[in-house]
Amino acid sequence: MDGLKETVVIWGAELRRAVRSGRAIVLLGLYSMFSALVLLVVGWFAREVRAAVKAKLAEAGADAAEASARLGEEMRKGVLGFLTSNDTAMMEALAQVPMEVLVVFKVTLFFLPAYVALMGFDQLSGEVGPRSIRYLTVRARRSSVLLGKFLTQASMLLGLVLVIDLAVFLYARLANPDFGFAALSLNLLKFWLAAIVFSLAYVALTTLCSALFRSPAVSLVFNFIMLFVFWLLDTVGRAFGEDSAFHALRYLSPSYYAGNLLHPGLAQFGASGAAYAAFATLFLMSAYVTLRARDL
Repeated sequence: MDGLKETVVIWGAELRRAVRSGRAIVLLGLYSMFSALVLLVVGWFAREVRAAVKAKLAEAGADAAEASARLGEEMRKGVLGFLTSNDTAMMEALAQVPMEVLVVFKVTLFFLPAYVALMGFDQLSGEVGPRSIRYLTVRARRSSVLLGKFLTQASMLLGLVLVIDLAVFLYARLANPDFGFAALSLNLLKFWLAAIVFSLAYVALTTLCSALFRSPAVSLVFNFIMLFVFWLLDTVGRAFGEDSAFHALRYLSPSYYAGNLLHPGLAQFGASGAAYAAFATLFLMSAYVTLRARDL
């Protein structure tokens, strides 16, 4: 019970300090600028395609409005099939979600691990290096310090992702009047939950990398190396057929399990959630063993 109280106290103190710092504003700005860039690119591309098709149809004397609507529907089905690996259940569940939201979410899952690394690479190494953490570990368990800092980064990420997701969904609502408030609210919660489940494993990985080294710069570099290794495992595993031994490499990468985070089936979503929980537990336990053995 004392350990839980220590964790909560450290969590609260670290979170207040993080919110007051300028880093939260910088991270929010970085995340929002990237999301806005993706939205602008997707919107520009869609407009250019529609304009080109309308021009061709006008030259041919066809009904531009009707043909453009059919083309838009076919494009949506094609993109949705690509993003969901042609999973019928997921395509039906996401049928009402504007394409801008789906593309931004897919791209976000690719850069979010790097964003998490930039967000918390010095959560432990920033205090282990100058040895200021010893003043904290004298009064609290090392496990409490570790969990308190992990929960601080997770809470910051939870808030930042919610703010950006809300902005993206409001933009989609303005751009697509048929995207109703009920569908917006339900899908906002679903997409936010999926992003958080996906991110927690990478927050734990950042905690591990920060515990391994005394220098924040080295922690950051090693974190990016680990992200590249996981990306490589997933890419190589997908490149080989199921009868190849290399195909199993993809199961070692957290990113592999992101495919079912938006699945309407509880079994599929639960399996992905359990995989990310397992990765997070493994990384946190490794970080605790490292911090426990370190001379502070």
